[in-house]
Amino acid sequence: MSPAKAGSGMDLTNGGGGLDNVLCFRCTEGFEVSEQIVNSGGEVWHQECFVCAQCFRPFPDGIFFEFEGRKYCEHDFHVLYAPCCGRCGEFIVGRVIKAMNASWHPECFRCEICNTELSDVGFLRNAGRALCRECNAKEKAAGLGKYVCHKCHAIIEEGHIKFRGDSYHPYHFNCKTCGTELNSDAREVRGELYCLRCHDKMGIPICGACRRPIEERVVTALGKNWHVEHFVCAKCEKPFLGSRHYEKKGLAYCEIHFHQLFGNVCFKCGEVCSGEVFQALQKSWCVKCFACSLCDRKMDQKTKFYEFDMKPTCKRCYEKFPNELKRRITESLKTRDKQHTRESTSPVR
Repeated sequence: MSPAKAGSGMDLTNGGGGLDNVLCFRCTEGFEVSEQIVNSGGEVWHQECFVCAQCFRPFPDGIFFEFEGRKYCEHDFHVLYAPCCGRCGEFIVGRVIKAMNASWHPECFRCEICNTELSDVGFLRNAGRALCRECNAKEKAAGLGKYVCHKCHAIIEEGHIKFRGDSYHPYHFNCKTCGTELNSDAREVRGELYCLRCHDKMGIPICGACRRPIEERVVTALGKNWHVEHFVCAKCEKPFLGSRHYEKKGLAYCEIHFHQLFGNVCFKCGEVCSGEVFQALQKSWCVKCFACSLCDRKMDQKTKFYEFDMKPTCKRCYEKFPNELKRRITESLKTRDKQHTRESTSPVR
């Protein structure tokens, strides 16, 4: 509803019977000679009677809003009748958008994902949200585990292609070289799309991990080509980025995991054994780390040692053991040796 403004004050200076016929629209009382009156839409009022029907105060600048025959100041009219915007919370004067069980300024009613104004393009309700058609299609496709075509905005039921970072139906494009309509085997090279046949003729290497063309730096290993970031350790999946790798049974490993799985990692320090390796008690040791587990005395291949708690013990520490403990250690080793002998000589079934 648009505001109205009352006419300027009038001076009733007409004497005689004409004054007797003029009555205030509100109080129905007459007017005094030379009294200022208010004229609004052909109705006349005492100045003190021409007030807001809610707060009974004069209208600021004479501006009022009329509803069902009653006049209100702007503030009270908004409080009583104007809806509040569901987004900004301000009163709405003029065009009102009724949607999602609320009222909105046209510029405030927007897609909750991309922020596009929806007042003139329409919207779709999705999980209690107002969305534009494109965002609604993407949300629906995501719930189905599918893609939305960036061109026609329809769900791609099967076979999509990626072009400049977005998903498309393949049939929207043709091969740059031969003009054939593309399918999901299409390849993007330097911002252009090619069918698989034309692409293979270009001699561009394909990554062994993602099966996409490699347009920049190429890593060649394990009989395949790789994007630098896709050539990774088979155990920790960290890229080698030019560092040394180790190959085993068609897979590549970083140094640490290769030695952990197939090589020698020191039982004491946990590092890869570099140089000479000391093998003892079915474990590997750095030469500098092989020492008595009790007194930490360094030992080598010529040093006599004993096994205690699956760790090496020098002769000096072993001799300090009680006789009963030494007897139990000896019996335990004999029992284990006999068990290993039986397992090694058992027939294969």
